[in-house]
Amino acid sequence: MRKSLLLLVMCLIIGVIVFAVHKFFAVATIHRLLTENKNLKKSILNLTAEDQIGYAKVLEQKIEAGKLYTTLLFVETSRGDKLKKVLEKQYTIEGDIIHFDALIVKFTDQLVMDGKERSMYLWRRVYGESQTPDSGFTIEQAGDQPQRYKDIFAKLPIKEQQVFWSGIWDLANDPEKLQQYGIRAIYGNAVYSKLRKGVIYVFKISQTGQLYPEIIPDI
Repeated sequence: MRKSLLLLVMCLIIGVIVFAVHKFFAVATIHRLLTENKNLKKSILNLTAEDQIGYAKVLEQKIEAGKLYTTLLFVETSRGDKLKKVLEKQYTIEGDIIHFDALIVKFTDQLVMDGKERSMYLWRRVYGESQTPDSGFTIEQAGDQPQRYKDIFAKLPIKEQQVFWSGIWDLANDPEKLQQYGIRAIYGNAVYSKLRKGVIYVFKISQTGQLYPEIIPDI
């Protein structure tokens, strides 16, 4: 019994050490990418101001077992073409008040060296009024490269792309390192609306980085 307990404790200690070492080298690598990699800086320079990053519309609303369920289509749009879809998913969620959550990454001129801020917008999840955010449905998986940025990061080797996208999500939880990496802020922005059929909810970004829905008829 004592041997089994000792073995379990040793395994836990080793697991903690491996995790800590992995995190150390991951941060060190993302640090190198953000401070030294010229191709990454060129990619960030290619980021342009955006005003639309996606839209949603209701496909069906019905009552089952006394509860209202909303089936919606969520679309992430291309950076250069608002009509082009780069991601399309369908969700069925209890209720009609739906929350949409995005992660915003704002780079400073310290990183891009041209005096202009750049931002990236990463969709995270969608969830209903009766759900907690962490039980919501994933839009884009943390650590995966969003399709909308695939073209401008294409010059980076695949391994460096993976390091960047996994590392940028980790930095969101380590605000003390943001300033030295030339990142003004990484923060979440969630909006919600009471969804109805016959309407398209176009998600737009203000100049200050605030996400909001613009409502237009679904013709």
